[in-house]
Amino acid sequence: MVEFEEFLGKMDNPDQRARAEEVFDWVAKTFPTLVPKIAWNQPMFTDHDTFIIGFSVSKQHLAVAPERAGMIFLADEIVKSGYDHTNQLVRIPWKSPVDYSLLKKMITFNMEDKADCTTFWRK
Repeated sequence: MVEFEEFLGKMDNPDQRARAEEVFDWVAKTFPTLVPKIAWNQPMFTDHDTFIIGFSVSKQHLAVAPERAGMIFLADEIVKSGYDHTNQLVRIPWKSPVDYSLLKKMITFNMEDKADCTTFWRK
């Protein structure tokens, strides 16, 4: 994915880089209308210039940020996933499997909930 090449190239751990690339590729293939972009030095996907999902990396995990509304909507499923989380993001440990079903629900919720949104972030 060309848009994220520079970001991925800065990752030191090749296994983590491969995992992040796998997730980004999955999002792009599953949701082909989303636009990949780097903003605030982080990879994210947008729809009609509104934020849908963002990612960040640390030594221990890949973080997924669907905005607070998505976290609230999927709170029970996030808890069931067993992933550590905050009010704003879900942490997927590098050595844990990615719950693509949960990720799909996050993205679908934001796309539907923000279909008429005219701002980048929710107001």
